[in-house]
Amino acid sequence: MRVLLAGATGAIGRPLTSALVRGGHEVLALARTPGAAATVSGLGAEPVQADALERDGLLRALDGRSADAVIHQLTALKAPKRTLTADDPSNVLRERGTANLLEAAGVLGAGRFLTQSLVLGYGYRDHGDRILTEQDPFGVRGGNVADHVITGLLEAEGRLFAADHVAGTALRYGVFYGPGTWFDPTPGSRTTPVPMGGGGVVPWIHVEDAADATVAALERGRAGEAYNIVDDRPSGWGELAAARGGRQIRLPGWALRLMVPYLGALMLDTRLRVSHDKATRELGWNPRHQDHRVGMNAAATPGSSAWLGRTPPA
Repeated sequence: MRVLLAGATGAIGRPLTSALVRGGHEVLALARTPGAAATVSGLGAEPVQADALERDGLLRALDGRSADAVIHQLTALKAPKRTLTADDPSNVLRERGTANLLEAAGVLGAGRFLTQSLVLGYGYRDHGDRILTEQDPFGVRGGNVADHVITGLLEAEGRLFAADHVAGTALRYGVFYGPGTWFDPTPGSRTTPVPMGGGGVVPWIHVEDAADATVAALERGRAGEAYNIVDDRPSGWGELAAARGGRQIRLPGWALRLMVPYLGALMLDTRLRVSHDKATRELGWNPRHQDHRVGMNAAATPGSSAWLGRTPPA
């Protein structure tokens, strides 16, 4: 297929671009700057100089082009913010960015559209030991700062599934780890704060496994469906941070919650286990890295972000 990819230089965007090219797909990659254009060219994609948040410029840049599908992987998660508001940059990308890219799909004549979502949309709370599936309620607010994230996810999925000119698929990823993320095993990666005692339990996914699942969803995903993209074993924040060696700061829960309230909701309040059985059954996908113990020690695939240098998280 010919694919327009938004977010090609992010943590998942780089391995995804490489995976698409390896799979025989032709990639048009949005690039806001000359540097981003050079990066995506090096990955084998054709850069399109445009900003997904600038509707008119985006549509002008795509005028006269065609594509079979659009993949939305834009977020703005470079570092945790002290406060989280309704106009958080990631929410703007999930709301206005999704709307603009859906219009772009119409200009391109694209019949498929994939968007990035998160399993955290099931709710930032203690779900106990029950394993959740796509049949469980999604977009459950808890009355805390994390509700802004929930709203953004609902907006992105809602706009997609309401569009009648594309076959839309939502990919509900676990928490990313691997090159370019908060939990980057490569030398010189950022130091990440984690709660003492390990904190809550969440599903994880290596960025290269997330990329493989996205290609599978492009090729075999069903319209109007969401898929959980997670590895086989959820784990605590402290457990995964320990796999990185010394690049961690362990904080008391009260201090973490005081410094960044969102991280309190995410790392302390949330206990979430999610199944990827639907993705395995319908997409023919299984994670190559069964859990972080395998993924943190895995050699990077040639062409992935680990080979090209560390990038900001997507």
